[in-house]
Amino acid sequence: MASNGAIPFFLLLLLLFSFSLPSPSLATARKPWVLLQQQQPTLLKYHNGPLLKGNITVNLIWYGKFSSSHRSIIVDFLNSLSTAKTPSPPSVSSWWHTTEKYQRGGSSDFVVGKQILDVKYSLGKALKTSQLRALSSKTGHGNGGRGVNVLLTSADVAVDGFCVSRCGTHGSGRVKKQRFVYAWVGNSVSQCPGYCAWPFHQPEYGPQTRPLVAPNGDVGVDGMVINLATVLAGTVTNPFNSGYFQGPAEAPLEAVSACTGIFGKGAYPGYPGEVLVDKTTGASYNAVGVNGRKYLVPAMWDPQTSTCKTLV
Repeated sequence: MASNGAIPFFLLLLLLFSFSLPSPSLATARKPWVLLQQQQPTLLKYHNGPLLKGNITVNLIWYGKFSSSHRSIIVDFLNSLSTAKTPSPPSVSSWWHTTEKYQRGGSSDFVVGKQILDVKYSLGKALKTSQLRALSSKTGHGNGGRGVNVLLTSADVAVDGFCVSRCGTHGSGRVKKQRFVYAWVGNSVSQCPGYCAWPFHQPEYGPQTRPLVAPNGDVGVDGMVINLATVLAGTVTNPFNSGYFQGPAEAPLEAVSACTGIFGKGAYPGYPGEVLVDKTTGASYNAVGVNGRKYLVPAMWDPQTSTCKTLV
């Protein structure tokens, strides 16, 4: 029962959910901690469109200032997705293996291709959605939709909708009649870590639980990994808004965004669930990647069980 004018907890969740809904644009990575589970059962419908399968080249555009440490954390994560590089479970590759359960099976192994460093902010420090698409086309056309161009923006870059309705997005475009697939994720450490880097930062709203220690010691970049995992899972299972999703195609819930806020067993609003803790550093993680890297990856919807699957 509420007292002293306090808002009842269930009403707070409802209000936060209402303010956290995305604008109707592209598929997005949404990170408000409250979006743990929907009222209705999670069921992603297949809309008969193509999925990305096989060896997929990931081209990277680093927009703004990224240190070599920042880049290595993310590149190691991308290399960890390959099922050919499997550390002892729980591993990043075993998490990614869930995408093979989507229509007709088959793996989607990423290979890092071109990397472009745009350290001079060629389009400025305030980007529109159309500019994300333009920047993402710099590395080429993605092999006719077989590759993915990933745009990563640094902490001092503002993007339309960033920290308001999304932390990342994916979509597709055409250049000279050739189709390409792209994704974008921003570093939120100085703009909205409580929104886009949770659970490595206290949430902006709701219960102020103690944040987890980032596994690679960088709240912003470790948060980017979570959002990159979200949009990449959506990219391969719903690359052209005709694959697996729930809800409207303009603002769909996808393979990971349908399970937002869940990282381990027993998760509930404000609590990410049971995860592993490094005995030396105290860092929280649930997956191991190449070069001994540790990551926290979000739950992914399993089409065989129709549940949000976690590694631990």
